[in-house]
Amino acid sequence: MSASENFSVARAWLAAFNAHDVEGLVALYAEDCTHTSPKIRVLHPETGGKLVGRPALAKWWREAIARLPGLRYEETALTADGERVFMEYLRHAPGEEPMPVAEVLEVKGGRIVASRVYHG
Repeated sequence: MSASENFSVARAWLAAFNAHDVEGLVALYAEDCTHTSPKIRVLHPETGGKLVGRPALAKWWREAIARLPGLRYEETALTADGERVFMEYLRHAPGEEPMPVAEVLEVKGGRIVASRVYHG
C-alpha cells in the first residue's frame, strides 16, 4: 500500500465512524484484526484492553454509539507511510470536554490489521 492509499483508508475510517456506520467501519478491517484502547480496558477489563476479530469490534462500536449517540471525531492530523497511518483527532462526546486522541492503523493489503488508541 502507498501512503496515499493509507490516507484513503484513514479518511474512510473517520467518515464511517462519524456516520455511525458500524458495518462500513468494520469492513475496513481484516477478519482477524485487533483493536486496543484504554477505554476497552476500563469498560471490559477481562480483555486487557484488546479486542480480536470483526465481530468483537462491531459489538464494541455498537455499544459505544448506543452509550454516546452524539459521539464524533474531528480530524486534526494524519500521517501515513506504506504500512500505517497515524491519526490525531478530537473526541467529541455530549456533556464531555473534547479529548485529544492519537490512533495508529496498521494496514496490509488494503485492510486494517491492527488499530491502537492512545489518549490521556
